[in-house]
Amino acid sequence: MTALLSATNLQKTYRLGRVDVPVLRGVSLDVRAGEFIAIVGASGSGKSTLLHLLGGLDRPDRGTGGDVTFDGRSLGSLSAAGIDRYRSRSVGFVFQFYHLLPELTVLQNVAIAAMIRLGRVGYLRQRGVVTARAEELLGLVGLSHRLRHRPAELSGGERQRVAIARALMNDPPLLLADEPTGNLDRASGLGILEALVTQRGQTGRTIVLVTHDAEVAARADRTVRLVDGRLSGA
Repeated sequence: MTALLSATNLQKTYRLGRVDVPVLRGVSLDVRAGEFIAIVGASGSGKSTLLHLLGGLDRPDRGTGGDVTFDGRSLGSLSAAGIDRYRSRSVGFVFQFYHLLPELTVLQNVAIAAMIRLGRVGYLRQRGVVTARAEELLGLVGLSHRLRHRPAELSGGERQRVAIARALMNDPPLLLADEPTGNLDRASGLGILEALVTQRGQTGRTIVLVTHDAEVAARADRTVRLVDGRLSGA
């Protein structure tokens, strides 16, 4: 089966002062449509960096840094505007620390993903549809009773459920999750995992998830490990 998402010989180096620090050293990975992959590895092994490259949040090293392709199209060939479109339409992100906007309600935090994709005029024209979709997603993650609350009024598990709903707002074919249970107690973390697995079962969405939790990784179709910037088990 043709891969939906492919990384080819990814290399990423950061510069700290005068020192070059290689983080990824030639990572290649194919992800099939509908697959759930867990990426594991020690802290500092490059897991988050890899996820950021897959999602277009960062770029590989220039020249020989490799490439990422999605649905057959190279991210390296896209303009800045093209990368923005890729991130807003094709990818949903779930981060460890939620990144919710504190001044917005739960409903507004979810709807904002559609606001960004549609633009101001498009959003105003489709406001009713957007609101209904946001309410539906919050219902799916068990937060129908929290629509008008703000993030500070929620527990950590509830905030992460809002983040999942926001990531799904534009119905992206690809979901990238960076330690989505890592900042939660065990019960809340397992609840988040179940929400992700249930959504994947209902939609066939492709999931790439970074985790340090063996129990979370065990729910994936396949687990790959990053060791010193190189991938094993791919």
